Amino acid sequence: MASIKPVVPALLVTAAFSENLSLINWGMEQMMRYLGPIALESEPFDFNQTSYYSKEMGPQLFKKLFAFADLVDPSKLADIKNMTNEIESTSHSTSLSEQPRPLNLDPGLLNLGKFMLATTKDQAHRIYLKDGIFAEVTLHFQDKEFVEWPWTYADYRTEHVKAFLKKARSFYKDKLKSLPPVEEYP
Repeated sequence: MASIKPVVPALLVTAAFSENLSLINWGMEQMMRYLGPIALESEPFDFNQTSYYSKEMGPQLFKKLFAFADLVDPSKLADIKNMTNEIESTSHSTSLSEQPRPLNLDPGLLNLGKFMLATTKDQAHRIYLKDGIFAEVTLHFQDKEFVEWPWTYADYRTEHVKAFLKKARSFYKDKLKSLPPVEEYP
């Protein structure tokens, strides 16, 4: 029988998009209240790879990626996604947007071999976690690059997103060096 080993903590990376950069920053401030400081953030970029969100969020959306400083237990991804859903639902109270859905927060986990996103939508390539939340491996790390799958969203295929994730992976790799060996995890 194989022995069960402790799970290595992961780096929490969240994508935030809205028509209003101030609302993105507000959403991240809410997340920081529960998850600690942000270590890395991308420059904002036009989120124009799809029109899927236009009706409820507006036609001109901006997106930013954030990596948190503190590593997280991977089993908490569903809880984090449900928390971001709550933050999204309270974003109307900011008066920073008149859209039906002013803010979208997409948390994901990065480890040395992959980047995965949490979602409320089931598909053949997604695994159910709990509480209505699924996870998908969006990109995998191979030959020193993040590589997409056939189902990878168009914005995660872009070079600037992959470059940010490589930077986040380097940060994560350095963080792992400061942790005790996995055999010593409680």
